[in-house]
Amino acid sequence: MSGDQYGVDLDALDQVVKELNQVIKDMGGPKSKAKDSTYLKPGSLGKGFKEESDLRDAHSEVKRDIEKIVDKIEDLVDDFGKKSNQTMGAYQNAEADNKVNLA
Repeated sequence: MSGDQYGVDLDALDQVVKELNQVIKDMGGPKSKAKDSTYLKPGSLGKGFKEESDLRDAHSEVKRDIEKIVDKIEDLVDDFGKKSNQTMGAYQNAEADNKVNLA
């Protein structure tokens, strides 16, 4: 390859896409736990004091924030995975076109 040409390792790019898809799959556990397994029912921290409701409210606010963060991370990883997959497809098409044109 001459100095002004670039090569793309399609196998490595394919591996990136696979790993990103696995990250999204693996995020299902934390996402589910953040959404469904962190509930504080009234009275679970005690009863008859003002701070109990303040603590539950603070917990609910942090829970919502965590859910938003997990969603944003999942969206970012999904977007990057889709773009990586599109890039890989474009390189595969270009490679196929080059083989046809050289034949």
